[in-house]
Amino acid sequence: MPTTPTRRTVLGAIAASTTAAGLPALATAPAHARSAPAALPGGGDLGPNVIVFDPSTAGVQAKLDEVFKRQESAQFGTGRYAFFFKPGTYNGLNAQLGFYTSIAGLGLSPDDTTINGDVTVDAGWFNGNATQNFWRSAENLALKPVNGTNRWAVAQAAPFRRMHIKGGLNLSPNGYGWASGGYIADSRIDGTVGPYSQQQWYTRDSSVGGWLNAVWNMVFSGVEGAPGQSFPNPPYTTLDTTPVSREKPFLYLDGNAYKVFLPEKRTNARGTTWGNGTPRGTSLPLSQFYVAKPGVSAATLNAALAQGLHLLLTPGIYHLDRAVEVNRANTVVLGLGYATLIPDNGVTAMKVADVDGVRLAGFLIDAGPVNSPVLLQIGPRGAGADHSAQPITVQDVFIRIGGAGPGKATLSMEVNSRHTIIDHTWVWRADHGAGVGWETNRADYGVRVNGDDVLATGLFVEHFNKYDVQWSGQRGRTIFFQNEKAYDAPNQGSVQDGNVKGFAAYKVDASVTSHEGWGLGSYCNYTADPGIRQDHGFAAPKTPGVKFHNLLVVSLGGMGQYEHVINDIGSATSGSSTVPSTVVSYP
Repeated sequence: MPTTPTRRTVLGAIAASTTAAGLPALATAPAHARSAPAALPGGGDLGPNVIVFDPSTAGVQAKLDEVFKRQESAQFGTGRYAFFFKPGTYNGLNAQLGFYTSIAGLGLSPDDTTINGDVTVDAGWFNGNATQNFWRSAENLALKPVNGTNRWAVAQAAPFRRMHIKGGLNLSPNGYGWASGGYIADSRIDGTVGPYSQQQWYTRDSSVGGWLNAVWNMVFSGVEGAPGQSFPNPPYTTLDTTPVSREKPFLYLDGNAYKVFLPEKRTNARGTTWGNGTPRGTSLPLSQFYVAKPGVSAATLNAALAQGLHLLLTPGIYHLDRAVEVNRANTVVLGLGYATLIPDNGVTAMKVADVDGVRLAGFLIDAGPVNSPVLLQIGPRGAGADHSAQPITVQDVFIRIGGAGPGKATLSMEVNSRHTIIDHTWVWRADHGAGVGWETNRADYGVRVNGDDVLATGLFVEHFNKYDVQWSGQRGRTIFFQNEKAYDAPNQGSVQDGNVKGFAAYKVDASVTSHEGWGLGSYCNYTADPGIRQDHGFAAPKTPGVKFHNLLVVSLGGMGQYEHVINDIGSATSGSSTVPSTVVSYP
């Protein structure tokens, strides 16, 4: 099996466009004669692309196969699907998951819904290369794999949450081809996890029966059974607990009624939330959600929010002519089946006010062809309220610029509110697909954190024209970071940052006096000009309060090089051997 895998090759695919439907215009009437707009209804059906099974449903395997055939290689297609299994036992199934497909149980605990079978991600569609197995998820199920081990060979944006595997878990494709994932949270794997060719992986607040190996960067926080701290050989970064976590909201059935469960915040978390039975938290009935369908206007979404409803985004593509504005404390915006928001005419896709407890989860923002100054804004600039008791959480919210067609954004995600938790995101300027080029899908900055006390657990940010991550807030923390610099930089001058060669993948502002990171990696693969040099992958002020643990940089096959790991510390990468340069502790 390979220990120094290379990366993605270019695939072309163009997503069909979807036109958003607007609201009908209201007739003009004198002010005194106008009536208030009718209240929008809460609840309702979940639309045609949410497919619900119960143990007595006929043809389950056939339906799973039908959708997989459609989605297996549809990397930039428009199909979006969510499979839900009602509590009970299902026998002899193999749910193969393609692009934009989610599978989940509808119990309060994973053990409420058992599949005697598998939920499989493999890479036959891409000749055994799993580095493009993006945008799919599995949640809230117990699996008893047919051969004792379930295969989950994924790359970015493919969360594995609240899963109970009654056996082992294999994270590599058939044949041990290249793989580049991934993320596990709130899950229990009774047997051994075998990453094999996986380049990097983050596991949080879970339990594993064992962990087989590591390639470049394996990070664990709050994981029972995790291997001990040993970076860089083997490259395990292990934290006993996760400082703060709050699991993702999820849909479940209470009798015959759909509800959304809101797990409570945990501090110094370790292990699953559900190991002792019912998880701790609160529930909201579906009647308190506006159940959105593709084609609805941003004005309607905002009207629902203003009315006091939460948002449930059913699978599909939503075009926005203005920002979705989340202004009320404790609002939930939950996407199903990779519901996708596309901002038109350069607008921001979503803005969150500086309020307590907002939960954003489970959707994709896809930049439009007209440049957006920012795609997702958490709190207005200058936000300063204390949200430590009820943080804003951003979970499985993914951002893409290009790939499905030309897209542009100056800044992808801006976090201004204090105490925000970013729990698993992939912010990606596309390196392959349609509408890809140094200026075609121009996106200078990936994630910018201005707010204080922000925590990122599972931060994947790649290929931006300038800085991938910039952090100016105080007391920020990141547990696991995965990055690749832009493949397509045309020459050294295009990535020159003043006197510094190359824009750092992760830069902490000179004004910051307190910051900490664990298990951070940056890779370069300058295919357009292999002679490009990066002075460093990481940049940070030299002050005792700014600390990093277990950093690495890698030159993929010698396509560009790093001179140092962080600032002027750490040895240079050299040649084409694809061997990481590491720094165990900074300063």
